[in-house]
Amino acid sequence: MNVVTRRSVCPFDCPDTCSMLVQVENGKAVAVQGDPLHPFSRGTLCPKMRHYEKSVHSPLRLTTPLKRTGAKGSGEFTPISWEEAIAAIAERWRAIISQHGGEAILPYSYAGTMGIVQRNAGHPFFHRMGASRLDRTICSPAKGAGWEAVMGKTATPPPESAGSSDLLMLWGINAAATSIHFLNQAHEVRQRGGQIWLIDTYETPTASVADRTFLVRPGSDGALALGMMHVIARDGLTDREFVAQQVLGFEELAAEVLPEMTPERCAGITGLEPDTIVAMARAYAAAKAPFIRLGSGLSRYGNGAMTVRSICCLPALVGAYGKEGAGCFPDTATGAAFPMEILTREDLIPGQTRLVNMNQLGAALNRIDNPRVMGLYVYHSNPAAVTPDQNAVLKGLSREDLFTVVHERFLTDTARYADIVLPATSSLEHSDIYRSYGTYCIQRAQAVVDPVGESKSNWEVFSLLAQAMGFEEEIFTLSANQMIDRLLAVPKPLREGIDEEALADGRPVTLAPRPGGILTPSGKIEILNERLAERLPRYLATHEEQGRLPFRLMTAPTPYALNATFYEREELRQSQGGMQLKMNPADAADKGLGDGAEVVAWNELGEVTFRLQVTPKVPRGVVVAEGVWWLAYAPGERSVNALTSQRLTDQGGGSTFYDNRVDVRAGN
Repeated sequence: MNVVTRRSVCPFDCPDTCSMLVQVENGKAVAVQGDPLHPFSRGTLCPKMRHYEKSVHSPLRLTTPLKRTGAKGSGEFTPISWEEAIAAIAERWRAIISQHGGEAILPYSYAGTMGIVQRNAGHPFFHRMGASRLDRTICSPAKGAGWEAVMGKTATPPPESAGSSDLLMLWGINAAATSIHFLNQAHEVRQRGGQIWLIDTYETPTASVADRTFLVRPGSDGALALGMMHVIARDGLTDREFVAQQVLGFEELAAEVLPEMTPERCAGITGLEPDTIVAMARAYAAAKAPFIRLGSGLSRYGNGAMTVRSICCLPALVGAYGKEGAGCFPDTATGAAFPMEILTREDLIPGQTRLVNMNQLGAALNRIDNPRVMGLYVYHSNPAAVTPDQNAVLKGLSREDLFTVVHERFLTDTARYADIVLPATSSLEHSDIYRSYGTYCIQRAQAVVDPVGESKSNWEVFSLLAQAMGFEEEIFTLSANQMIDRLLAVPKPLREGIDEEALADGRPVTLAPRPGGILTPSGKIEILNERLAERLPRYLATHEEQGRLPFRLMTAPTPYALNATFYEREELRQSQGGMQLKMNPADAADKGLGDGAEVVAWNELGEVTFRLQVTPKVPRGVVVAEGVWWLAYAPGERSVNALTSQRLTDQGGGSTFYDNRVDVRAGN
């Protein structure tokens, strides 16, 4: 037996970006474990990645290009060669461009891989083509906009500093599903005698690590933050010296906004008791080092950016910013560690091309635009499952005049609607370099196994397509490793002082952001921001705060999948217990619905069949659907995003996955 161990990196859309040790036997991955050298994940992996080799070598992997032979959506294909596939794509694209122009072709991708080179491989190609550009805002741009409104370009503290806090607030984050290694910091807080709070819309598994759990009504987190600030200002609990020296606009906030945000009013919005809001505010102000770990879900409402902006102001009132183990942590900004412009090549764009918001793909595919979208190229994404308003997306994908190409590892919901499917590599089969959005680690990875079947990486496929389209720019002739070398050849302040040898060897390396103070135009924390239409934070209602249907729908994460990824693994599907809808016992009783019953959730966009789970962990008036199931394993004909709308956030053009209402009835 010839077993060797190789280093790699988890490629998926998670803030932790774990380092992995892969055992390879006779060219095949046989086991995966966490790398103890990674300073944040410390050698542990989530349930999804503990057997990543099962995904890499799944019998469901696509191994050859496919051409559609049946109706769109039927999944009926015949194998073809790579030469035939590339030639057919180039021929059809040239015809579309000739008749409609380059903007009639739309790329669609997001975070199926987080590797810098493979994730962005299509950018220079589609820029050179003059295709429509995709506004990639499906995750949390409103969160970034809210932080930037107050803190500008200020670097966030390293996440491991949270372990020194005496009051750790897990606000809108189910860390047990989306950032399990941050729970190491929670355990350190507990060992030091500190308190852990969870603020969320239902009792998630993360509640098991919390001393107190506060359940608020969906989209009301901003009201809670403003209510706490009202109490802190009213009771004289501010850090006056810090506010005077480091904060811009506290006086205006205290005079114009906070007087109306009384505990009583905020209780009516959040569902918490007034006394609870007062107690939370006083405990927060009394803490020596309060730390807020901010999730992304609370930004996926019509008021998402304003909610985050309000929460980010809270630490300013008590002087938490700049203290060890204190402040607010939304994400890390590590993109500046690399000269991304030499990879994405926006200089190749021929003039001003159309920008299509990815959350509104359904509308884009069904509109009669000039030009209409006539070609769609999907890579490392599954929009038929993950994009809002699934019925509109599937209607668009069903168009016979839409030429769709999907580059994928599996025959996903989207791939079933493709005219041509191209087999994609997994992260163990290609080279890349990774940065994190939840830590300051970066890591380079080489392929550790040969490509499965005839699968090819994004970078390889776009090189082939560029050659077929006659694009002669040098970037299309480089290998992935050559591109990585070029990215690393350009000095960047964030990479100064790193261990270059360790990085080249594939070991995790930690960036060290230089202390730069408060990086806003004023040099202060900007509670008052005159550059915005709303100069001060205030409470904004969600799209559905006064909706007519009875239940707020939470499209929540699960520890056993990542959006629509990992559904090829039966054991992970079984761990979820099927595609379930969680409901409070009193609501279920009112509806005459029993635990385990088949139910249908519906609204004006569509209807979806679930298996009901009755649980007191969900408050009245809320229903929860965890995971984004493939239709092949759903109990009905649609999955959860048939119930989510294409409406956007107040800033950033983000998704509003959590800002939807439904009603529920018994199934057939």
